[in-house]
Amino acid sequence: MVNGFPTIDGPTPAGKPSSDKHSGKIDVGHHMYSLYFKGLVSEDSLAGFGVAILGQEDELVFQMKGPIHGSDITVLEAELSALKRGLTEAADLGINHITIYSDNHPTHDLISGRLVPKENNMALLVNDVQRIRGRFSSSFTIFVPRCTKPARKMTCAICLDDDVNADQMFTVDKCGHRFCSECVKRHIEVRLLEGSVMTCPQFRCKSELNFNRCADLLTPKLREIWRQRIRENSIPFEERVYCPNPKCSALMRVTELSKLNKESAVRRCCEKCGEPFCTNCKFPWHDNLSCDDFKIMHPNLRESELKLHALANQKLWRQCGKCQHMIELSKGCVLVVCRCGHKFCYRCGANARSCTHGLGHVFPPQPQQLESPQPPPPCWAQCLCWLFLLLSVFFISVGIKSS
Repeated sequence: MVNGFPTIDGPTPAGKPSSDKHSGKIDVGHHMYSLYFKGLVSEDSLAGFGVAILGQEDELVFQMKGPIHGSDITVLEAELSALKRGLTEAADLGINHITIYSDNHPTHDLISGRLVPKENNMALLVNDVQRIRGRFSSSFTIFVPRCTKPARKMTCAICLDDDVNADQMFTVDKCGHRFCSECVKRHIEVRLLEGSVMTCPQFRCKSELNFNRCADLLTPKLREIWRQRIRENSIPFEERVYCPNPKCSALMRVTELSKLNKESAVRRCCEKCGEPFCTNCKFPWHDNLSCDDFKIMHPNLRESELKLHALANQKLWRQCGKCQHMIELSKGCVLVVCRCGHKFCYRCGANARSCTHGLGHVFPPQPQQLESPQPPPPCWAQCLCWLFLLLSVFFISVGIKSS
């Protein structure tokens, strides 16, 4: 197996198959050739591939390397792209019999038909690979383990499982903390559903997780949620607008819509479904009607909004005054920080430090923080008051008699 590739980019013929002595043409039809391939994705989301074709005597026939263009490429997509390129080069060389060697289990299962791809881009790559394999008289797939020595056991800091193979541990790039893949997957799922920042699972570690490094751990639905989160974070809160069409709800940037739609100050068309809407009230476009009149004439459109506010009042949620995002505080200090950076009081909704609910107040309110009548003075204070009154009456009576 070839261990490395040349430093130059592009194909590098390293020899030719044996020639046919009678015809003078390259004879490749009766020999079995070996194809080795590898797709890699770096920490900087850069992808590349390497391909090597060996002859029957393990002589190097062809090798090449190059970049893989695209965004959000996973390791599995890089592997399939490398295999596709290698098979294409082998077929162009006129090779009829090929053996495909792979050291990646999911890739081997996909090309051998044991695993069915669920995503469209993955299915297209697999179909392209199978189509190119049809150009050969015979093609076989063989899985080659990377190493035969026993895997080193490690302990996951989350589930405390001390029998996890080292190759099943996930390492956070920026901080180096390691956890088992299943715990990282559950951690990401919870953070996505909570709307929290995707940070390292280690306690108090603020290192952020990389989407490309974690993509292979997630389901297609979770990957799509994370991509949507990345897009949302790239747009400032004051420029975000969602399509009011319930079947669309596409996220857009107000400034981009202003460049595309110049016929009105507030009338815009959705980039995805094309439906017009009003950027002022975030409802479908209403000709010759003000936003308030439209809401009055179409009360059903506000039904979901009213239900949300009713539920928020029931659950004691608060709405951020800057981005209008709903926040739930289970317990802790009443001074909260929204994900947009706005600080406000959870008790009354006022801006931070502009109300009497300052530091020391927690949520839910403690008994001493609830507004209630002042407790009666202690018994000794009441006795002193009565004694003072009696002495006053006594001295007054004595003064009257003496006079």
